[in-house]
Amino acid sequence: MSIRKRIWTTGKGEEKTAWVVDYVDAKGIRRLKTFAKKKEADSFAATAKVEVREGVHVADSDSATVKAAGDFWIATASAAGLERGTIVQYRQHLDIHIVPAIGETLLSKLTVPVVRSFEDQLRATGVSSSMVRKVLTSLGSLLADAQERGLVIRNAVREKSRARQKGKERRQERRHRGKLKVGVDIPARDEVKAIVSTLVGRWRPVLLTAIFTGLRASELRGLRWADVDLDRREIHVRQRADRFNDIGRPKSEAGERTVPMPPLVANTLREWRLACPRPRTGEKDADGVWLVEEMRPEQLVFPNGQGKVESLSNIMQRGFLPSQVTAGVVIDTGEKDGEGNPILRAKYTGLHALRHFYASWLINRREDGGLGLPAKMVQERLGHSTITLTMDTYGHLFPRADDAAELANAEAALLQ
Repeated sequence: MSIRKRIWTTGKGEEKTAWVVDYVDAKGIRRLKTFAKKKEADSFAATAKVEVREGVHVADSDSATVKAAGDFWIATASAAGLERGTIVQYRQHLDIHIVPAIGETLLSKLTVPVVRSFEDQLRATGVSSSMVRKVLTSLGSLLADAQERGLVIRNAVREKSRARQKGKERRQERRHRGKLKVGVDIPARDEVKAIVSTLVGRWRPVLLTAIFTGLRASELRGLRWADVDLDRREIHVRQRADRFNDIGRPKSEAGERTVPMPPLVANTLREWRLACPRPRTGEKDADGVWLVEEMRPEQLVFPNGQGKVESLSNIMQRGFLPSQVTAGVVIDTGEKDGEGNPILRAKYTGLHALRHFYASWLINRREDGGLGLPAKMVQERLGHSTITLTMDTYGHLFPRADDAAELANAEAALLQ
């Protein structure tokens, strides 16, 4: 490997200077790489020498662009059998954020400073901290796939020290979002009682189950009768329906769990089983009415009218939101209708609010109407993958052992 100075004269008579690194790569192919400054050539030569010796060097001409590597990455994800929703999310990160900014950049030139500049660019265009982290995670996964294909040596995203920065970003995001609040993010007990009292028809069983078992919307939509034990009053979470209505495994290993249900839910489901819609056979009777299949264990508990996966939109728009309005769990939009009456809308706009309520119900003291369960059991009931996730989300709801009354008692006992 050698470094030599190259001097030439342009057509306009202007003298130019450059530094050329002349070396043979790990494949035995002679390579020339030109730099404007000698220190840049020296730095590259030192790095390339070690990489060639270890057999891991990739020349620029053998590298690929970020866009090309992204297509390989998506193909790998598809072949690995990842969920359709995950692949769609990867493709969105690639097409919306990564390719427009650095798609034509060679992987070999994707250094830590380039990645940091890309990150700054995302923030400058108004991308949230949470999305920035997700996009960088996708870029790191893309580079890891490219490493396995021999298209790049280093993973600049992984090399970039993110530990301190991630912690700082998470703290800033939590500070901006704030803690979950009862009556704001978590329905209050009186609000839930009002909602329960208004539930009727096909939406009563699904919303009661959501309130008193804390199942995710995807788990409710994918629940089968085979997973409901009405005698033992237990629900076994073994599958879920994604946003494309495809049935798959729970979100994580911890998501596969057994959740007890109170008598109200068990009795409601027992009645609902008799009226639950079932898939059509494809045939009609003499009156032209579609025939339906006999009830089987693998059929869904909360299907649509044809016995297939119910959409989350229907559960929200036809069930949860109208139930809140009927129950008076609403907020004033500040607008008025044609007759001058205030326009009200449902207070909680996501079904996840009921999961938050369930978590708070598990946590609250028994004397406050809760179950008073320890954090580990709350984690298991919710299907969280780690206790850290449970405590980060709901830790502030757990009763504190150092409240004023208990401190007073402890003081008195100490000084007696």
